[in-house]
Amino acid sequence: MKRFKKMAGALVLLLTLVLTGSARSSSHNPPSRDYLTPQEIELVKDAQVLDQRIDVFIKAAERRFLVLSGQTTSTAPVSKKDQKEAERWGALPAGTRAELITDIAGILDAAIENIDDVALRDDKNPLVAKSLRKLAAATTRFQAQLTSMQGQAKESAERTAIGQAMENAQEILEAAAKLPPSTTKK
Repeated sequence: MKRFKKMAGALVLLLTLVLTGSARSSSHNPPSRDYLTPQEIELVKDAQVLDQRIDVFIKAAERRFLVLSGQTTSTAPVSKKDQKEAERWGALPAGTRAELITDIAGILDAAIENIDDVALRDDKNPLVAKSLRKLAAATTRFQAQLTSMQGQAKESAERTAIGQAMENAQEILEAAAKLPPSTTKK
């Protein structure tokens, strides 16, 4: 009986240590940031067709580059159509340079995953090639902007984020290079 009580006591002590350790380790890790705003998440959910979803990812990345370049407001008159579009997308994303670039890396990764998912289910789906070409065209622009940011990065978090975004961009461009030539219907 004494032996059972000692084992039970040791088990309770071990369980307490494990629970305390896991609570302590989770308190040091801040919650991870979502790479899309709530409105962008809704737009992704609404875009059920692959090429439309890729358009959302491209626009989401462009919005972050817009913020990074400091062009958050425009003095040009806004049409009703543009105003509706701005309301649909919500406010521009906010964050540090490293966070915004990390968002871009996450967006590119999500776009890759979406294309891969559709390709795995139906490799003959014409939207796979169409979406990949669209994404590659945008990624070429993104890569040029990321390259210019690389030399200006001061923080290691920013350099790491740029490196991840550049890796994702390179993966997209390599996949697009393997596509057969585009056949346009007349």
